[in-house]
Amino acid sequence: MNFNHQLKDQILELSLNGDLIGESSGLDIIEVINNYIQDSVRLCLIDISGLRYINSSGIGVLITVLTKFRNKGGEVCLLNPSENVKKLLIITKLNAIFNIVETREDAIETLKNSL
Repeated sequence: MNFNHQLKDQILELSLNGDLIGESSGLDIIEVINNYIQDSVRLCLIDISGLRYINSSGIGVLITVLTKFRNKGGEVCLLNPSENVKKLLIITKLNAIFNIVETREDAIETLKNSL
């Protein structure tokens, strides 16, 4: 798996591609978000449209990211999951705790309204 990140208008935007299975890239993601949280970033948009597969360790990474942002008064939004990933989020009932949206504009609006 690989990922990219950038900060736009005080929103951390992560883009995940490949298979999120919790290998070292999961630790890299956590390190990146920790650095942004230390810099007072409170909102995170995670584009998961490029994820082909996610396992329990990958779910753990997403939950860790969500927990870290919410503990600082922030919020996370998942953007445009594939059908397979969307089904997994529903089966695990994670769709009830994550904001899941289809467009970047909806994600930004959801995040800004969460503060």
